[in-house]
Amino acid sequence: MPSTPLFILVCSESHEKIQMAAMTASVAAVSERPVCVFISMGAIYSFKAGLSDDERYKGSRFAAVLQEKGAPDALELFAMGRQLGEMSMYVCSMALDILGWDESDLKENLFDGTLGLTKYLSDAEEGQLITF
Repeated sequence: MPSTPLFILVCSESHEKIQMAAMTASVAAVSERPVCVFISMGAIYSFKAGLSDDERYKGSRFAAVLQEKGAPDALELFAMGRQLGEMSMYVCSMALDILGWDESDLKENLFDGTLGLTKYLSDAEEGQLITF
């Protein structure tokens, strides 16, 4: 029996939420569950190309512990999930428009393209939706 697809909407720039989204997505993908990630709102800042970890991640005390203890980088976890499982990632077209960015402003090799929220939510009707 095929697995129910998992749709993950990431809209917070909190390191903890991005980290949990990345862990959830990568574990599901390598466990042979189809995953589709949608990055929007404040989360988009963490996916900007050329940032250091200090610039990339914002958060509370636990975010500092993640970095201090050398937890796997969230963007690397997303990349591993894409490489090892059935996982797609899209960036919100509206968020890019508002910021005046295009896909070249984002970390390379993470995204399958841009998508609107309406299309993403329509696709998500066939699976389980989680928001971070």
